[in-house]
Amino acid sequence: MMVGKLDGKMLEAVLETIPLEFSVLDKDDKVLAWNKHETRIFKRPPAVIGRDVRDCHPKKSLDKVEKILSDMKSGKIDKTRFWIDLPVNQNQSEKNNKNKDKILIEYYALRDPKGKYLGCLESTQDISEIQALKGEKRLLD
Repeated sequence: MMVGKLDGKMLEAVLETIPLEFSVLDKDDKVLAWNKHETRIFKRPPAVIGRDVRDCHPKKSLDKVEKILSDMKSGKIDKTRFWIDLPVNQNQSEKNNKNKDKILIEYYALRDPKGKYLGCLESTQDISEIQALKGEKRLLD
């Protein structure tokens, strides 16, 4: 359980500051919310709110999304992680050179304290800079 309380303004600031994008689904796979609307890797129109998540994914990945959600609802899994290569943070000439960013995508089952399935959190993060880290950099270096 989270220790302490955050008011709505502080919570929104935290959710917009953390270095990842997320979308939240309810137990019926309806899209409830997402953060970083203006800068998302996988952009969605506001009209998606309240719609089935299946309407947000390419057809070629729908069977995988279905399996993940089914396994979470049944309690078989609580999270899954995969990554793809995608040109995201590059200008058009770099995109033409086929340089790609490493995008980490994770799904987390949201459960109440008794383990009841409440929904799903999907997070997306460009981890290219993280992968490029070498050596050490200490605090305030």
